[in-house]
Amino acid sequence: QVQLVESGGGLVQPGGSLRLSCAASGFTLDYYAIGWFRQAPGKEREGVSCFSSSDGVTYYADSVKGRFTISRDKAKNTVYLQMNSLKPEDTAVYYCNAVRTANYWGQGTQVTVSS
Repeated sequence: QVQLVESGGGLVQPGGSLRLSCAASGFTLDYYAIGWFRQAPGKEREGVSCFSSSDGVTYYADSVKGRFTISRDKAKNTVYLQMNSLKPEDTAVYYCNAVRTANYWGQGTQVTVSS
């Protein structure tokens, strides 16, 4: 079964950290463009970070630059999003996405930043 499964979300205080995981099954992430997106209540889904498996190029939205880091464990067929210095405005459902000839989305994981 082809799927992406996110995990690692939760409730964290401002300034805290979380690491999100996106595990792929049924296909390999090789040569896929892999992205993390988020959607806050009442807002459109926005791109947070993406990574090209073919050339290693990464992209970060200005709002997360310097705080978030995308990485990949090839052996585990998993992509991570390390989120540091979290702010209340980072609260959203976070989704991972893998695109090549097919387009796969995970089910999302909730991140809530609140004191």
